[in-house]
Amino acid sequence: MKKVLLALSGGVDSSVAAELLKRDGYYVEGVVMMMSPEHEKTVSAAKESALKLDIKLHILDLRDIFKETIIDYFAKEYLSGRTPNPCVRCNPSVKFRYLLKTADSLGFDCIATGHYAKIVFENGIYKLFRADSDARDQSYMLAGLKQDVLSRLICPLCGMEKQAVRKIAEDMGLPCHNAPDSQENCFIPDNDYASYIEQNYQASKVGDFISPDCERLCPHKGILHYTIGQRKGLGVALGRPAYVSDIDADSGEVRLSFEKALVNEVWLSDFSEIYENALRDGDEYLCKLRSTGKLMPCVAHKCGDGVLIRLKSPTPKVSSGQAGVIYSGDEVIGVGAIENNRSAALGKI
Repeated sequence: MKKVLLALSGGVDSSVAAELLKRDGYYVEGVVMMMSPEHEKTVSAAKESALKLDIKLHILDLRDIFKETIIDYFAKEYLSGRTPNPCVRCNPSVKFRYLLKTADSLGFDCIATGHYAKIVFENGIYKLFRADSDARDQSYMLAGLKQDVLSRLICPLCGMEKQAVRKIAEDMGLPCHNAPDSQENCFIPDNDYASYIEQNYQASKVGDFISPDCERLCPHKGILHYTIGQRKGLGVALGRPAYVSDIDADSGEVRLSFEKALVNEVWLSDFSEIYENALRDGDEYLCKLRSTGKLMPCVAHKCGDGVLIRLKSPTPKVSSGQAGVIYSGDEVIGVGAIENNRSAALGKI
């Protein structure tokens, strides 16, 4: 009987994942991670699920490392006019790192989570694939994982739809069976990240809106309150809808356009491959530039530690700092951070 340590949040996905592993004959224990004051309710929910599942629960206090690695980075990125994705960064650097470390210290064979993604062992390599359910697929969030994690990871929900998962939870009498899906930001409850950063770090850089005709308009609330492509909540009237097309953290200027800014090239810095030489220079791939975005055809070029993506069709500009994930069909190749000021400087390849 293999021993599996499962990341248990008390939500429906991780709770059902634990039950499925037990049904498959694994010995399962859970671990819940206390990463911020907001995770107190997560710990409480995990305790309730562990009791119902009749499994032992370990509690990890990761508040210090989470603040240093994720929250401080999150605030710094926003104060620099960028839009970070904390989950994509947290998974390899905190969540799975300490899940695996704890599993090793306790003598577990494998680790598991309630993520919707698929792992396949092929030609001596552990590969990450999209889940069978397009609507639930979370491979984008796991794109930074490496072989040390993938070789030990089980994702029991990879072939399931959410409705079926909720039905299992309901049949088991789990209180989480009809709980809403968790939010992407786990440490800011109301998702008001601008207020959170200003209260806990520093005030936002202020400046003026710049019109599509390059005219200086009224002052804005601070760059923290805006992101590329935003249309609602700008608080400026131009007679027709306008979008944020650029944010200058140095001057504080927020530039507007009447149409969404489009790009046909995207630079990904610090590109991390799932396995060595997963990306072949100049080959055709698919890419995803937002967690909820669609897969778009592209050609990828290696450039030092980064990748230049040339899109087959223009797409709305995405804020620097967001994660760009490259796929070969359904297989995840790797992930990098979007940089809007790099592709133009590279010139022609």
